[in-house]
Amino acid sequence: MSLISLNDTITIAFSVKDRHASADWYQNMLGFETMYHADEAGWSEVKTNTKGVVIGLGEHMETAPGNCVPVFGIDDLDAARAKMENAGVKFDGETDVVEGMVKTATFYDPDGNALMLAEDLS
Repeated sequence: MSLISLNDTITIAFSVKDRHASADWYQNMLGFETMYHADEAGWSEVKTNTKGVVIGLGEHMETAPGNCVPVFGIDDLDAARAKMENAGVKFDGETDVVEGMVKTATFYDPDGNALMLAEDLS
């Protein structure tokens, strides 16, 4: 049995210079549907053709190509984080909260690869 229980969603997060242009590219090249643009958060999401898989586009002045972070959906991030920290999992700073939208926490696997948990607050 696993330490925590993930739900059936995953967001693959990319660092991009222009979220709107990137969303258009994913739509035009791969047929993905733009779900929304959250301009106040600098975040956009496009729905892939794979059930439960979304691409998240985080806008940054300096992008980090190749730095893809899988974001796993979870129903109770705080409880999961506490269990993982008690088991020795390293987290990157505090949990981030965008009220009415999402709560996220970045953590690392034993080789230093970044992963993230996200709780939908909408």
